[in-house]
Amino acid sequence: MSAQQEQDTAGAKPGRRRRPLWRRMLKSRDGAAAIEFAILAIPYFLIIFATIETFVAFTAEQLVSTAVNNLARELRTGNITYNLGRSTDMTKVQFRTAFCDEVSILITCSDEEIATPSQLYLDVRTFPTFGDIPTSIPRVSSAQFADIDPSSFAFTPGGAKSINMVRALYRWKVMTDLVRPYITTIRPADGSMPTDFLIVATTAFQNEAYP
Repeated sequence: MSAQQEQDTAGAKPGRRRRPLWRRMLKSRDGAAAIEFAILAIPYFLIIFATIETFVAFTAEQLVSTAVNNLARELRTGNITYNLGRSTDMTKVQFRTAFCDEVSILITCSDEEIATPSQLYLDVRTFPTFGDIPTSIPRVSSAQFADIDPSSFAFTPGGAKSINMVRALYRWKVMTDLVRPYITTIRPADGSMPTDFLIVATTAFQNEAYP
């Protein structure tokens, strides 16, 4: 027996047995904080990323809504007209460009996007009465999260005193993989990973009796 072992034996209390190794390991608290954090990391970061994604998406939604209201005001007052032979006339592409300028803080429209919509859809039409204005989002099927169907969208605002609708739909890309299944509102029919949160803003109004 070594001198160290003799010293440990001499210092030990009579009748006291050393605990088995597995009991000493269970009682040890070394590294407990790191283990607990590893267990809680996934739900913790899920909540953080969901909060950030929701906040940014809400900000984009407010931005799109503001753009709809601003351009609707221009149409209502005659500062933007369509097919009236005036200097204020705008084509569909010019109107889409003006809309993209309004949302450029968060949303960037490429020249291709302005010419051929794939994310931003604008529906600007005139109707005989307010009751004829559509109140639902057109979708390709009756499924709750089906893709949108923009085939009926057009750019045909009316002139003075006409009843009009300006509607914008934007596919907002959700960036965080873990959050996508919970906040997306467009989900592919083939079961692939959803990516889009649909932003919708609509306003209906009657144009002023401008000259």
